[in-house]
Amino acid sequence: MRENSERVRPSSLESSGRGDHGNRGTPRRVSIVVPTYREAPNIPILVDRVRDALAASGIEWELILIDDDSCDGSDRIVADLAKSWPVRLETRRDLPRDLSLSVLRGFQLARFDTLVVLDADLSHPPERIARLLAALDGECDMVVGSRYIPGGTLDCNWSWWRLINSRLATALTAPLTSCSDPMSGFFAVRRQALPERPVLDPIGYKIGLELMVRGQLCVRDVPIDFADRAAGHSKVSSKVRVEFLRQLYRLYRFRYGSLAGILSLVGSRAAGTLIDVAGFLAFQAVGLDHRLARLVSLGSALGLNRLLSRRVTRGTGSARAAGIRPLAFGMDSLAGLGANIGCYLCLTAFVPALANHRLIALLCGICIGAACKFLFGTARIRFARRAR
Repeated sequence: MRENSERVRPSSLESSGRGDHGNRGTPRRVSIVVPTYREAPNIPILVDRVRDALAASGIEWELILIDDDSCDGSDRIVADLAKSWPVRLETRRDLPRDLSLSVLRGFQLARFDTLVVLDADLSHPPERIARLLAALDGECDMVVGSRYIPGGTLDCNWSWWRLINSRLATALTAPLTSCSDPMSGFFAVRRQALPERPVLDPIGYKIGLELMVRGQLCVRDVPIDFADRAAGHSKVSSKVRVEFLRQLYRLYRFRYGSLAGILSLVGSRAAGTLIDVAGFLAFQAVGLDHRLARLVSLGSALGLNRLLSRRVTRGTGSARAAGIRPLAFGMDSLAGLGANIGCYLCLTAFVPALANHRLIALLCGICIGAACKFLFGTARIRFARRAR
């Protein structure tokens, strides 16, 4: 098991005052928080598996389901189960629907100081809850059920596309945490280790990543067998992926400050260049004249890059700063755009060696355009300061 030893912040969520640990430090009481949205068929199965998993452990438990107003009969199912087991449901009707906010609401409602979070789709094995709790000793604040350490497995039905997406997302978090599977939604955490609520800025599905980074928690990994859902539909969509990028952007700014802004700019430019080059080659492949292909590919890259940047940085200081200077931003962009296109057209028209190596001319145009945009923006700022 791997550990990430980092400083722990105090929690604003006050302890219930009840001891959750036995003499050996193993938690004896646990509140299990499960965010749900249209997961009614899975709820009875989940309750049965949690009950069976903890029956012989001597651990007192409660199961709290926080539903994002599914309107699928989940409330009736839980009301029936609550007659026999410590299960309750609260419906969040305040928008937006958000898994992270649901989990935080569950933490507020929890009676015990040891908290476990898992998904309602049965992809996380409740049978591993006791093992997570056993690993949550005095040396760590959070234990994560990991698919990516020895002993952990993925469902054999996972497609290559899903695996690549998961691995890429995990790689993007590497500078933020040493946890092997920060994308996991299955974890145990101590209430007193949770960061102050004002420190948190959650969005989307990855509340575990939010807690470990902003709380600077000491994290330990425990292997689990990850199964694909048996009923219902996956909630992963393009919107969820954009929300994850927004969350990453916020966490990088939290951890690295201004350096994160520089890295974001470099990443944005690199992504724009890849889109530009791919579009240029694709448009030529379908028969467009290279000059028209250059115009269309650059316009597409600028549009997509700008749209993604606005969505990722929405709600942050950088987004607000960009929003109050649209005219200045447009002037800088036009200067760079003109230099980019002009350089490409001149090189392919007047330099014979580049007439047949247009990709080189394209890259030269990108570099010249970026330099002109920077110089134009710098000169404009200096002129504005002198005019004051």
